[in-house]
Amino acid sequence: MTAMNTAPALPGASGGEDSAGAMASLARRIEAWGRELGFAAVGIGEVEVAEASGHLARWLAAGRHGTMDYMARHAGVRADPSQLLPGVVRVISARMDYLPVATDADWVEREQARLREGGAAVVSLYARGRDYHKVLRQRLQQLADRIALAAGPFGYRVCTDSAPLFEVELARRAGLGWRGKHTLLLTREAGSMFFLGEILTDLPLPASAHPADEHCGTCTRCIEACPTGAITAPYQLDARRCISYLTIEHDGSIPEPLRAAIGNRIYGCDDCQLACPWNKFAGRAALPDFDVRNGLDSATLVALSAWTEQEFDQRHAGSAIRRIGHTRWLRNIAVALGNAPTSPPVIAALERLAAHPHQMVREHAGWALAQHRRDAAAALS
Repeated sequence: MTAMNTAPALPGASGGEDSAGAMASLARRIEAWGRELGFAAVGIGEVEVAEASGHLARWLAAGRHGTMDYMARHAGVRADPSQLLPGVVRVISARMDYLPVATDADWVEREQARLREGGAAVVSLYARGRDYHKVLRQRLQQLADRIALAAGPFGYRVCTDSAPLFEVELARRAGLGWRGKHTLLLTREAGSMFFLGEILTDLPLPASAHPADEHCGTCTRCIEACPTGAITAPYQLDARRCISYLTIEHDGSIPEPLRAAIGNRIYGCDDCQLACPWNKFAGRAALPDFDVRNGLDSATLVALSAWTEQEFDQRHAGSAIRRIGHTRWLRNIAVALGNAPTSPPVIAALERLAAHPHQMVREHAGWALAQHRRDAAAALS
């Protein structure tokens, strides 16, 4: 959402020191308003992305974006945020924690245990509740409205994973954390289990802080935990091997060599975050929007495989999961069922998927059935 106007009209601000003081006061109020709206932290930073643009160019040249053609298509916009908002000089970055309010202290161990339950359907923690795009966009718009009441009409654009922006880099420059070796933003206060959102603005607000220092040290647990070896080196991610990419962004057949490593993950992957020591400090959501829906913290693969397309759409209404569509959902479940322990319900579910109208579902179900036949033959030999 964008609102363009001439220079802001802060009461009592006529220029020079008065104007600078008014902007500093406004910046403090913005951070306080953000917390009132459910954000765990708000920072203001300069719009400087030259270093990140260089990293992106090399990443794209190596083909590590896979089939995410939009990454290359919008690279120029990422390198120049003024194409999103002419006259932009600052970014207001906001962090919103997403662990459900009732999450207990043993949540990491519980999530890791579910990964070892072959019949469990594992959905990434961030996707079990309401679509974060909608939640953050609404709250950021409310923050922009408050700013307009205080400063007068101003130029801005609200973004939350909805525009080609270097979100992590901008949040880092706003003092919200540092880039971890898994490439996600990390903070000592809340680990990495949070969403990021931004308000690009033409207001000359003072920056909140210098970019945060890095606190990963010699730790490489996130790299070692990646099931598919997608984190090829510190700060280096090959999306083509990443389970989140394979189960969400990739719309074709999942490469066979990677299917076994996917295990029972059907939407996203949290392994690098579960391994990170800083996530023992992960914050709980301030809003109920991210509470678990549809029993996605305890669902089984067999049960979810039986959802019709209509049921999928109805149950995932208002969820980020809905955008992958029913076909990809079943593709992912078929792979996970192929990795599950052999049982009559698992085989029955796969045989049903093997008769699905869509070729991609049939192909993955056929692969899964072949895994069970292979295992059965090995057990008899």
